[in-house]
Amino acid sequence: MAQRYGGPHSPQGSRIPGTPPAPVQVAPPDLRVAGQWRARVVFLSAFAFLFPAFGDAPGDMILGLAAGGLLILSAWLAREGLRARAAWTARKVARRPAFPRLLASAVTCGAALFAGGYIAHGLSAYPVLYALLGAGLMLGAFGLDPMSDKGMEGIDPFQTDRVARAVDEAEKRLTEMKDAILRAGDRSLEARVDRFAASARSLFRRVESDPRDLTAARKYLSVYLAGARDATAKFADLWAQSRDQKARADWDALLTDLETTFAERSQALLENGRTDLDIEIAVLRDRLKADTRI
Repeated sequence: MAQRYGGPHSPQGSRIPGTPPAPVQVAPPDLRVAGQWRARVVFLSAFAFLFPAFGDAPGDMILGLAAGGLLILSAWLAREGLRARAAWTARKVARRPAFPRLLASAVTCGAALFAGGYIAHGLSAYPVLYALLGAGLMLGAFGLDPMSDKGMEGIDPFQTDRVARAVDEAEKRLTEMKDAILRAGDRSLEARVDRFAASARSLFRRVESDPRDLTAARKYLSVYLAGARDATAKFADLWAQSRDQKARADWDALLTDLETTFAERSQALLENGRTDLDIEIAVLRDRLKADTRI
């Protein structure tokens, strides 16, 4: 069950005058993936082919095992496709997935049902109908993959590629950080890492909005996050063994300092963007005035 956390770094918490506001928290990508239960249903349905296959003739057994394996593959592709689509949706600037997993999942499911229909009816119209029906149901249940890039109009593709790679690496560090804290076996520590990840992702979204900010934010996405990941891994091992309260306070203070630093950098990048816009507007107005005098 979701819990609400308060404090000086929560959106509703108190804030010391002169300090930057806490960033708006963003739910981690894995919490925003909808429909994964449907992939589990497809996975469980594979056993309808696997178990009966062992009582059939050798040829039918091979087809039954193949059909079950294809359904398992279809379920895995559907789950990964949902995650890829959720990541694409969450970002302001994103490229379409390189491989259409949801479409491949529908094709794989159709192939599995074709094999099952062939076992029951031989080579006839029924296996084809089963395949078409299965593929259609998969597309209806899971939808299609994103087929176009998003937010890249008027932006240098080279810059967007650099940003995409940098954000992907930063997300990997956050994932490693979350995996490391699981060793501590403490839900409150896991929630603390989620709050830090939300703060870091607010900077990710800022850099994605304007790829020119990557140079100014690169050390935050690499050096600082790598340091937070390493510190979290060492703290998790220590906490699991000794429950050292001083180590916990020091680790929490480190994350708080990093959150403040990330928020300040994000605010500075936003202000720089506003300054650039003001300059562009001022130059355009001067040109309009000069043109009207001619």
